[in-house]
Amino acid sequence: MFWLPAASWAKGNAADVRELDPLALAKRASVKAKLAASAVELAPQKYTVILEPAAVLDLVGFLFYDFAATALEDKRSCLNDRMGKPLFGKNISLMDDVYDPGQLGAPFDGEGVPRQRVVLADNGVPRNLVYGRAAARRAGKEPTGHGFTLPNEYGEAPMNLVFAGGKASIEEMIASTEHGLLVTRLWYIREVDPYEKILTGMTRDGSFLVENGQIAAGIRNFRFNQNILEMLSSVEQLSPAVRAAGEESFEIVAPAMKIRNFHFTEVTKF
Repeated sequence: MFWLPAASWAKGNAADVRELDPLALAKRASVKAKLAASAVELAPQKYTVILEPAAVLDLVGFLFYDFAATALEDKRSCLNDRMGKPLFGKNISLMDDVYDPGQLGAPFDGEGVPRQRVVLADNGVPRNLVYGRAAARRAGKEPTGHGFTLPNEYGEAPMNLVFAGGKASIEEMIASTEHGLLVTRLWYIREVDPYEKILTGMTRDGSFLVENGQIAAGIRNFRFNQNILEMLSSVEQLSPAVRAAGEESFEIVAPAMKIRNFHFTEVTKF
């Protein structure tokens, strides 16, 4: 089965946040549309899933406020009582970095404080929070340049998230999958349990059955119900990170992810 690898839809090496190749992107969209026209229905269950960067973004973007000092202070974060402890897989590292070539934004926050590059999670362990002026004063720390314009009830948040990527292409992820799904994008995502970070939502814009290392068919869309903390502990492969945009989150630099035991709960009607 013909399938364009991730290496063909961007230029540069694995360390770059790369530019999309418009011709390759158009070819990928054409192949997906043709397969989706004869989509088959699968049983809802847990699958190995390959999430393209836009799908990853809409899930992991829900973590952004959990790394705010005010959120932990108000007991509104899934990281309460979890800071400094192994929480994600060792292959998961996350930072907030407005200076990353894949990010955009002012070098100062809403309070006029210069933005710092902050390592939020390192090798699966949440390490640091971001601080506005008030939260920093209460904690006896220096502000990190992530405060919102006053007045506000949220304090601060990391708005320039960058996930560390890996070296696997989407083609390699497909080739290494005996039975699983490839998902282009997600939408209509809502929190079911904010503390455990359980989200529900639906696939869209092309989902595909992978059999014996090849794309076998387009499939009907699924609804999912997934704990994101567990998801980030079950990542088997990562692609190089790219700047991605989606439905539910602001732009993030994120990789594609191959994940085991992703929980799909029902087939949608479209």
